[in-house]
Amino acid sequence: MIIRRNMIMGAACIAAAGAAYGLRPRRRLTLLADGKIGDIVPATLDDWSAENADGLVQPRTEGELAATLYSEMVGRIYHQASTGKAIMMLIAYGDTQSDLLQLHRPESCYPAVGFRLLSSEPASLPLVGGGTLPVRKVVAEAAARQENILYWTRLGEYLPDSAGEQRKVRLRTAIEGYIPDGALVRFSIVDSDAASSFKVLEEFVQKLLMAVAPKGRPALIGTDLAKQIEV
Repeated sequence: MIIRRNMIMGAACIAAAGAAYGLRPRRRLTLLADGKIGDIVPATLDDWSAENADGLVQPRTEGELAATLYSEMVGRIYHQASTGKAIMMLIAYGDTQSDLLQLHRPESCYPAVGFRLLSSEPASLPLVGGGTLPVRKVVAEAAARQENILYWTRLGEYLPDSAGEQRKVRLRTAIEGYIPDGALVRFSIVDSDAASSFKVLEEFVQKLLMAVAPKGRPALIGTDLAKQIEV
């Protein structure tokens, strides 16, 4: 009986090891065609112009992990000449997204630097051409500062709108046998009027995506949505 039981247990272990090997990703999916993320996003847009900014709230990383997790981080502040409004943009791009290396969402990194989350809701942003971009709207507060944040994440061809969905996507891509690249794209305005801020952000993002060259859009929003945008 002991020998038989040991044989059954051994067979189960071998099967588990085989299944784990079968789930090991063997290929990569990269939607960033050429160059860098910072090169494909225009620095000027209508009467908006950008300056580089290093002091924005960034995804939580430490030391060498930051360089491993994110291949590139682009921080800019866009100023509108006609109104004086300012939009902060942060794009964090990683060429490897797995269980250990994954995009960190604003709901985790803002509280880590002292912000209190007032709200976090999924939303849909209509794009020119009929497509809809799944985004998330977050309102965070620190002292007398309220930051209204519109962001989305891309993992391979998926656009998960929550941390739970992001975990499911990582499992799905592992089962499908590949490691995708990924991007977190975030825009925000400091203002006490959240509704007005989100309206400005939505219009800005729509125009910005139109201004990105067609070959660069998949790196931001995936191939399917990129194809739907009319030029």
